[in-house]
Amino acid sequence: MLTFLHTLGFRPKVLEICRFCRQELEASLRGVCRASHSRLSVPSSSGLLKKKPEKTSELRLRRLVACPPRPPALGFWGSLCLCVAPKELEDRKKIQHLLALLGTDSGEVTYFCKEPPHKVRAPLLTYKTFLFQVLSKLFYVASGEKPENEDRYNKDEQTLLLQVEALQAQLEEQAKLSKEQTEALLEDRRIRIEESLVQHQRDQEKIKELTQNYHKVQNLLHESTRDFLQMKFDARANEKSWMAEKDMLLRKLDKRKGAPKWSRIRQGVYIYICVCVSQSQRLQERLTQEQRLSNMFREQCVSLEEQLAKIREEGDVGREIFKERSEKMGKRLQLMTQRYEALEKRRCMEVEGFKTDIKQLRQSLKEVERLLFKVTATAGPEQDLAILQEVRQGNRRTKKIQGELKNLKSKIYGLENELRAC
Repeated sequence: MLTFLHTLGFRPKVLEICRFCRQELEASLRGVCRASHSRLSVPSSSGLLKKKPEKTSELRLRRLVACPPRPPALGFWGSLCLCVAPKELEDRKKIQHLLALLGTDSGEVTYFCKEPPHKVRAPLLTYKTFLFQVLSKLFYVASGEKPENEDRYNKDEQTLLLQVEALQAQLEEQAKLSKEQTEALLEDRRIRIEESLVQHQRDQEKIKELTQNYHKVQNLLHESTRDFLQMKFDARANEKSWMAEKDMLLRKLDKRKGAPKWSRIRQGVYIYICVCVSQSQRLQERLTQEQRLSNMFREQCVSLEEQLAKIREEGDVGREIFKERSEKMGKRLQLMTQRYEALEKRRCMEVEGFKTDIKQLRQSLKEVERLLFKVTATAGPEQDLAILQEVRQGNRRTKKIQGELKNLKSKIYGLENELRAC
């Protein structure tokens, strides 16, 4: 078998790697046989190794290439591995193509009965998958070729990059949307805060007004209650004094009923005197009130007389001003009438002058027409053109003169309107 491998072009290091792989294969098969009794579920035939076992096997292969172990004796499994190896390059390419198509699957996951279900175990390795993986790695190490999975990995990387770019764009859009939403929410919050502040200020102003009104009403209530109590106290005092006076008078009457006639006369005189005194007091009070009213009326009369004097003075001043203005307006009217008469005379003179000018122009036109008629009767074709040019020039002059006349008329009418307005 070694000679067969030498003929295929393998190096001695590769042969040593094959021997070591045979030992690992035997150990793994023994482990598979032991683990099949303790597991609950059987893995699928298409299950492959995880990334961690592949990494450990690659590390071991690198160590073997660096420092090869001692060559053990070949057994049954070693001869089986060498027999399964391809004999030609086409078989190698086919195996590489199959491995590229299969890829690395996660496989089924099994659990031990004693252990909790959340602890995940590595998938079970089959003989075929392990054999394909070992042989493909041996061929890559021996030939120095790169696997065909790199193209697929590159494609996967490109797709992943595109996905990452799309996700980044989505993230940017989401960030913009979230930023806009936050800005809008902050703006709404600011507006609500401003509205709440304005409402709070209005409420504070209303509360101040209501408190002021409340204090005013309370003060008025206190004053009214105080006045009411004072009036009640005064009424009670007056009632007490009146009752005491009544009792005193009744006692006096009782005493004087039993007195002689002379005492009664004295009593009548005394009562008359008391009545006269009370009447005199009342009259004196009325007199003082009338004096006060007379003084007030005098003051009012004095103030009204002063106002009347001021009004008369203002009226006199206004009359004088009105007289002055009327005199000025009369003088101005006289001047305007004189000017108007002068303008009327001037207008009449100008109209007469315009009429004479128009007559002269008509006469000159008639003379020009006669001359033209004579010239046209005696002139040739060249003279006709010269006459036409002269006629055109005359028409232009007449148009200018008519325009000047219109301007003069408009000025005259404007002056008349100004005079009428004044």
